[in-house]
Amino acid sequence: MKILLISAITLVNAITSYAAEKTNVIYILADDLGYGDLACYGQEKLPTPNIDRLATEGLQFTNHYSGNTVCTPSRAVLMTGLHSGRCYVRGNLKSENGASLKPEWTVLPEVFKAAGYATGGFGKWGLGQTNSEGAPNPLTHGFDTYAGWKSQMIAHTYYPSSWVVDGEELLLDGETYVHDLIMQKAFDFIKENGKSGAPFFCYIPTGVPHAAMQAPAELHEKWRKKFPEFDNKIGKYGAGPDEECPDVQNPIAGYAAMMENLDNQVGHILDLLKEMGIDEHTLVMFSSDNGAHKEGGHDPNFWNSTGSLRGHKRDMHEGGIRTPMLARWPGSIEAGTTTDHLSCFQDILPTAAEIVGQPAPEGIDGVSFLATLTGKGNQPSHDYLYWEFCKGENQDIFSQAVRQGQWKAYVQAKKPIELYDLEKDPYEENDLAASMPERVKEMKKIIAEAHHPLPTQKKN
Repeated sequence: MKILLISAITLVNAITSYAAEKTNVIYILADDLGYGDLACYGQEKLPTPNIDRLATEGLQFTNHYSGNTVCTPSRAVLMTGLHSGRCYVRGNLKSENGASLKPEWTVLPEVFKAAGYATGGFGKWGLGQTNSEGAPNPLTHGFDTYAGWKSQMIAHTYYPSSWVVDGEELLLDGETYVHDLIMQKAFDFIKENGKSGAPFFCYIPTGVPHAAMQAPAELHEKWRKKFPEFDNKIGKYGAGPDEECPDVQNPIAGYAAMMENLDNQVGHILDLLKEMGIDEHTLVMFSSDNGAHKEGGHDPNFWNSTGSLRGHKRDMHEGGIRTPMLARWPGSIEAGTTTDHLSCFQDILPTAAEIVGQPAPEGIDGVSFLATLTGKGNQPSHDYLYWEFCKGENQDIFSQAVRQGQWKAYVQAKKPIELYDLEKDPYEENDLAASMPERVKEMKKIIAEAHHPLPTQKKN
């Protein structure tokens, strides 16, 4: 009996030590947050002190890109590790379940599951309905638990008639700010697994600051007092049939209030990690699914949401696809550092796989940037990054872009190709296509190589 008791204690100690050595990962994905919307990226009118801690206590990327210029295809790139010229969806779809992940694919949360992690997702899925019986949903693709909006369309309002928790649709009163409910679920997941010592992956694709500039009333009133000159402005948006999407008086104040609320919640997460003693065992990343939008009364010019980059959501100029990317991992990432490493959403999957010691799925386009995070080892680089945005149910190509080193090529709606030198011209003001035909020829070759037609498309 004594020998058995010692063996049991030894086994428990070994399991506890093994769990402690694994790195927890929290990935926070903002919705339509522009490159210039955070103070650490130059925002001057709105402080974001807690999100900025990810920069001052970690690493700030200056050349990170979203998977696409709108929600669904960008999230598809994040999950699959495929760039948008090979990904299965390249635009938002009215029939949302058509954007569902295929059952046979190994996607981001499943890499963590294979490594023995607890997995939780909280927010806007964007890849089909979250309660679809018999159809792919977050729970069929590696998440132990998922709480959030029922669909992408319903996620246009923060006051929906229902939300979905672990596949079950639960009714709401239409007056509940659902974002805060969802975030509380994320807090609970972090606390539960942090206390148990189980390694975890927490994915938080928040709906903030997408479209409807709705925020908790107290914070909204606070910012209305700061910006009373916009009280005559009304922000309007819609969330589909049978869903209320309340108008917002003074959407300028609404935007500031919703961002302050999110910033406070990021601060709460960082405080939780310290309280539980798992700070140095947790990598926290923060990014956005595409560039800044111009909907629901949001004024990206007032806020300089793009950081003066050209373009917005729905186009392939830098303002539509370059996004903030912050990473904090005390003891592993040097505090207060920056990197110009060229990276994109498809890189998150192989980076996660390397962190947890799992093989990345075969045939993906991503490149792990773990070496950039830790400053150890050689960092492989992309030959190029490619984006393709399509419109309509037939997914007709609307725009394409490629970046190779300092060079950026852009083609929109059958117009002539544009060429920019981003090192000398980060705001894409000087089109060099006419003066550099050989470079244009090379970029066209890359576009032809990177584009893999969808079933409804013809090869270029």
